[in-house]
Amino acid sequence: MKRILTTSLLGMATLFANAQEKKIDFVEYDLANGMHVILHEDNTTPIVAVSVMYHVGSKNENPDRTGFAHFFEHLLFEGTQNIGRGEYSEIVEKNGGTLNANTSQDRTYYYEILPSNQLELGLWLESERLLHAKVENQGIETQREVVKEEKRQRVDNQPYASFIPESFKRLFKKHPYNWVPIGSMEHLDAAQEEDYVNFYRTFYVPSNAVLSIAGDIDIKETKALIEKYFATIPAGEAINLYRDVENMTDSTFMAKYGVSRADFNTQNFAKPASKAAKKVYKSKKKTEVVIPRPTATEAPLTTNIIDTVYDNITLPGVFFSYHAPAQNTEDSYTLQMAMDILSSGASSRLNKEIVEKKELAVQSFSFIYPLEDPGMAVVGSIASKDASIDSLKAAMDAEINRICTELVSEEEFQKIKNQYENSFYSSNGRIAGIAENLANNYMYFNNTNLINSELEAYEKITREDIMRVAKKYLAANARVELYYLPK
Repeated sequence: MKRILTTSLLGMATLFANAQEKKIDFVEYDLANGMHVILHEDNTTPIVAVSVMYHVGSKNENPDRTGFAHFFEHLLFEGTQNIGRGEYSEIVEKNGGTLNANTSQDRTYYYEILPSNQLELGLWLESERLLHAKVENQGIETQREVVKEEKRQRVDNQPYASFIPESFKRLFKKHPYNWVPIGSMEHLDAAQEEDYVNFYRTFYVPSNAVLSIAGDIDIKETKALIEKYFATIPAGEAINLYRDVENMTDSTFMAKYGVSRADFNTQNFAKPASKAAKKVYKSKKKTEVVIPRPTATEAPLTTNIIDTVYDNITLPGVFFSYHAPAQNTEDSYTLQMAMDILSSGASSRLNKEIVEKKELAVQSFSFIYPLEDPGMAVVGSIASKDASIDSLKAAMDAEINRICTELVSEEEFQKIKNQYENSFYSSNGRIAGIAENLANNYMYFNNTNLINSELEAYEKITREDIMRVAKKYLAANARVELYYLPK
């Protein structure tokens, strides 16, 4: 999504909202239609972050229609019944705001950062996206080309950039983490308007969304505005009945529902004109929208998967990927710490040993890809000009083996804990970060207060835990090995 930036506003958004160690207070509740609401009041600076997180990512897609979750991140800026095509971003910019969106395997997130006197505007914009979006061929065709260009720039034409999708598709055979959010361009081309409409009707419903607002707000006034813009959105399948009233012809509506479209008034939707229409409305309101959730589990690897990828590169690359635990588990926190000891900062092990001392790589890194279901951990290196693949692989294995079999030093241990503490408080030092953290913690873990307590999980970790968990997940005989060579 194109970023629209207002320098002064972004500057304020990056200021610490409060003293670093101050508790983040919040209010949360559910609307009758199933939408969860989280509010954080901080009057330090006159800005507000308005965000909606939908519990839909690439793992919820049809295997024959991948890329839809990410595609909608683009499509839902096209316009609505009340916002002209291309005007969504302009409205925010003209009112001194910024906006963006992003998609992962697990969720799609939209937000605006606005002057606090424009809170109502942000709520109206997000309610329009939820209820009135235009999912039609003109916007679909426009965004198809946008997404294709994005894939060309970020994946196809970037050296080594394909190693993440190449790793995922080999590491996950059953689970839909097999593909990444950018998806398949062939699937997007093959899809018809009906496919996109059905995706919107399934996942863009109140019960699948978290509205998170942080910043210079008054809780009571904000609740009143939420009541105005979101509480009136129909519950259950009634939201799709509403959309059909807006978009279907009279004859098509009659054929589908057996009542007249004219019996419904979108301004007073809960009170149709006829008894038959009232019956249809009540029935649809009580019918929950069924959200497809993947149930497949991935079997542990029992042997290495080894492959070579020829890329538009000059230096070879070596990438190891492993199954990782689901986020917000004890093992996930511990493995994260192990991976950061390997490669976080210039003084980290991989950089000191492989890049600086042995000069086998120009870059060496490791990270965990935290996901709602068990995810992926990666250790990778880009070889130096005269380094052999075998010597680089051996050096990487030596560092992986060391963290699996030896206790990390007290100095390394304390250093990484200090880094985590700083990161924890800085992530809660921006209004935009607070809004996203609150939504994440509720959606994934049903524990919004993790925004205040998550650091405790890292504080409990011991050096022995790091060695144990590293040994459990970074097994040399249970990984994907990808070797990138020049074409």
